[in-house]
Amino acid sequence: MKHVVSVSLGSSKRNHTVEAEFLGEKFIIERIGTDGDMDKAEALLRELDGKVDAFGMGGIDLYIVAGERRYAIRDAQRLARAVTKTPIVDGGGLKNTLERRVIRYLAESNIVPLAGKKALLVSGVDRWGMAEGLTEAGCILTCGDIIFALGIPLPLRSLTKLKIMAALVGPIVVKLPFKMLYPTGKKQEHVDPRFARYYLNNDIIAGDFLFIKRHLPPELPGKVIITNTVTTADVEELKARGVKTLVTTTPELGGRSFGTNVMEAVLVSLADKPWTELTSHDYEELLDRLDLKPRVVHLN
Repeated sequence: MKHVVSVSLGSSKRNHTVEAEFLGEKFIIERIGTDGDMDKAEALLRELDGKVDAFGMGGIDLYIVAGERRYAIRDAQRLARAVTKTPIVDGGGLKNTLERRVIRYLAESNIVPLAGKKALLVSGVDRWGMAEGLTEAGCILTCGDIIFALGIPLPLRSLTKLKIMAALVGPIVVKLPFKMLYPTGKKQEHVDPRFARYYLNNDIIAGDFLFIKRHLPPELPGKVIITNTVTTADVEELKARGVKTLVTTTPELGGRSFGTNVMEAVLVSLADKPWTELTSHDYEELLDRLDLKPRVVHLN
C-alpha cells in the first residue's frame, strides 16, 4: 500500500485521512495541518522523509507562475530543502494540466456554461493554467492577485496585465513571509468581506478555496464556484450562502476533495519514472488512464 502525506501550513482542524485506490494501487492519503507553523512543517517533513511514497506541500506554492516565467517562493523552497529522499510536489503540475482539462470539459459538455460569463480568479499566478483555460473558454476574466494578496483594490482584467504585474511584483513578493500573502493557520478561519463587490459582480468565482473563503460575502446567489480542497462543512456553507453550483477539480475522497498537491503526489507515486523527470505529457497520460472527472454539485 502506498502512503501519501500532505504537510500543510493550513489549519489542523482540516486534517483528514482516507484510503483510496488508483490504477489498482491502494493508497493511504493523509493531510496534516501545522497551523501556519513553518518550523513544525519543516520538522514533520524531515521526520517522514524516506518513510512515505510522496509528499504534497499544502497551503503554499513552490512558485508563482505567469506564462513562461516563474518565481520561486522563498519560504516554500525552505520546506522543499528539508526533504532529500521522498518526492515532494506542490500541485503545480496538476494546476497546469488537470485544471485546464476541467475547464475544457465544463465548456465542451456545457455542464457549466462559460462563454460570455464574467469570471473572478482569486489568484492568476497561483493557477495560470486555469486562467488560460477560462480565457480560452470565452470567459470575461478578472484576476484578483493584487486585491486579495496585497489588499489593494486593483483588478487585473487580462492575462497580459497579469504577466506585467508578475514581472514587476513577483521578484519582491516571493521573498516576503508567505503568511503575508496567503491565509495560513487560524487566519484561514477568519472571513473579511470587504472585497465582496468583486464576488457579486462576477458569475463565476474560481481558484484556491481558502483564498475564496477569506473574503466570502454573506450571500452569493446564483454563483458558480470552481475550486478544490472543500470539506463537507464547506459545501454546506456555500449552499447556505446561495451558491448555485460547486465544481471541484479534484475528486471527492471520503467526504472531501483534496488539494492538487495531494493528487499530484498520487500521480508521482504511480509514475514509472523518477518524479524529477516527469513532464506535462507524462501527467496528461496518467490523467487519461485515471479518467478523473470534476465533481459537480448543484446546491441551489
